[in-house]
Amino acid sequence: MDSLKIFVPATVSNVTCGFDILGFPVEAPGDIMTFRKTTKKEVRITHISGADHLPYETHRNIAGIVAQKMLEDNGMPFGLEITLDKGIMPGSGIGSSGASASGTAFAVNRLLDNPYTDIELVPYAMLGEISASGTRHADNVAPALYGGIVLIRSYEPLDIIRLDSPEDLYCTIFHPLVEIKTSDARAILRKNLPLDKAVRQWGNVAGLVTGLLKNDYHLIARSMEDVVAEPVRSLLIPDYDKLKPAAMDHGALGFGISGSGPAVFALSRGEETARKVREAMTRAYQSTGIKFNTYVSRIAKQGAKIVS
Repeated sequence: MDSLKIFVPATVSNVTCGFDILGFPVEAPGDIMTFRKTTKKEVRITHISGADHLPYETHRNIAGIVAQKMLEDNGMPFGLEITLDKGIMPGSGIGSSGASASGTAFAVNRLLDNPYTDIELVPYAMLGEISASGTRHADNVAPALYGGIVLIRSYEPLDIIRLDSPEDLYCTIFHPLVEIKTSDARAILRKNLPLDKAVRQWGNVAGLVTGLLKNDYHLIARSMEDVVAEPVRSLLIPDYDKLKPAAMDHGALGFGISGSGPAVFALSRGEETARKVREAMTRAYQSTGIKFNTYVSRIAKQGAKIVS
């Protein structure tokens, strides 16, 4: 295999109560990335569309950083030319940097004839997240590699579990077209958590995971509460207080911020309800004058995949 083209899905991370430990991919939007082997043993970014300000320099581009490290660790057997067609806007909260990082790890592994397992690819992908936000988190890159709802039980040592979820569980994503940097959204979080809030958050995480495994929609709904990040991060999202009641009043099981925002998401039982939720949020937000994108999708069972 001398070249390949892949699709990498957007991801929802945190899933309300699971800060840095829960995430899942959606079927759309996503990035298209191409990789071509070269005899000149260097990594080059040759084309970027959909994100004008992303750097072409290998050492500053997330895809370049991941590819360079993986090839160096394997004796630099060939060079690479990489193109990125970004369907996921940087700073959106739906895993733009995670898609670049995980897509590169996935593709380079294939071009190296698959020496790494999925869990061994995650640390490489996390190098890209460190570059983007300054933190080593996997709740975007792991779902983009594994597919399905993913639980990061531990970072040291890395322990990742792919969870089953109800077939009729749908996600509605609402993305106001403003940018929030992950590093900024992390900087405003409190470093210490009162015990009563910690206990409440732990209970919600356990309840959400149990609800997903038992196909218990009522338990999923009761558990989709975030007492850690949402109270602070919601202040960064314009007119957040219009979106949440619109979703919940039209049948959503739960609502939260996707990653660092500004994208928000709702989970619903069934596609019809998920589309009603999208319509309700659209009506509620139109008066703000802020442009937005919306998506309705099942939770994707597959992450990054080869398309040609």
